[in-house]
Amino acid sequence: MFKLICVTNRRLCREDFSLRLAKIAAAGPDAIILREKDLPAAAYQRLAEQALSICGQYEAPCVLHSFAQQALGLGAPRLHLPLPQLARLDEAERRRFACLGASCHSLADLQAARRLGCHYIIAGHIFATDCKPGRPGRGLSFLREICRAAGPLPVYAIGGIAPENLLQVRAAGAAGACLMSSLMTCPEPAVLMRHLRDCLAEKA
Repeated sequence: MFKLICVTNRRLCREDFSLRLAKIAAAGPDAIILREKDLPAAAYQRLAEQALSICGQYEAPCVLHSFAQQALGLGAPRLHLPLPQLARLDEAERRRFACLGASCHSLADLQAARRLGCHYIIAGHIFATDCKPGRPGRGLSFLREICRAAGPLPVYAIGGIAPENLLQVRAAGAAGACLMSSLMTCPEPAVLMRHLRDCLAEKA
């Protein structure tokens, strides 16, 4: 099943972040990645505790991001890291996570993520996005190449993904798509999530 994953950015949020998080969790995403890496470690841990609780209420898998030691301290089962941070974890620490992912921007990154025991990767950015102004997307050809090389390792695409290009992302071989700004800013996350699911169902 093609997965739809929310990646958070509280700075884009136009309402209380915890309220937005609850709305997104209630909308039924396949996972929520708490990507608030600009926070101090202690503040991130407090936010992570809250996010894990909110996501738990709606049975939405919550993936912590960047703060490995805080994730270990909280006993969180899922963690996503940039590759340099992942490489700094020892094998015993990596094995404590039931689900471990990394961000990849090249085939070399993919190979490194596989060596480090990742269960999935996020590849991007695929299309131009306001989150990375002035930087063109790597495109669908990049995504196809990564997906072919990944084999059974799931690849989730990120960057400028919207209803109008979602089917192209799936056709390129991605196991799912990550959405940030659209879910952070849309009037109703549940409406957007239904629309995305409907788009996928049309050409299932």
